[in-house]
Amino acid sequence: MTSKLMMATRLLARTALFAASLLTIPSAQAQQPGGIARTDLQRHDLSAPGREAVQVRVDIAPGKAFGQHTHPGEEIIYVLAGTLQYDVDGRPPATLKAGDVLFIPAGTIHAAKNVGNVTASELATYIVEKNKPLLTLVK
Repeated sequence: MTSKLMMATRLLARTALFAASLLTIPSAQAQQPGGIARTDLQRHDLSAPGREAVQVRVDIAPGKAFGQHTHPGEEIIYVLAGTLQYDVDGRPPATLKAGDVLFIPAGTIHAAKNVGNVTASELATYIVEKNKPLLTLVK
């Protein structure tokens, strides 16, 4: 086989593997009302029975808020961009910027608001009970 043919074959194989890997990631969810978009990135069972890890990217437009809610497990937040204010039940409000992190215990009521002038983004990692809604809004 010539080197050009081998390179083309490798490129085709890599492209096929990349395309196949995209099929295993849940598709991005549609833009939610109010300038908030949640994009599912991955979901995997854990070695702890009945638990799973879920990663979601959350983008919040300037001045918009995601209201009070809970999760059936822990949430670990890493702020990717912008400035977000988190109101976590039992704590004073915390303002975080890109590179900051936050831990929210299971079942804790919390909310987030973009207090900056650019779209803010976070990577939310959940360690939650399987077969329960990932998010429950609080009235």
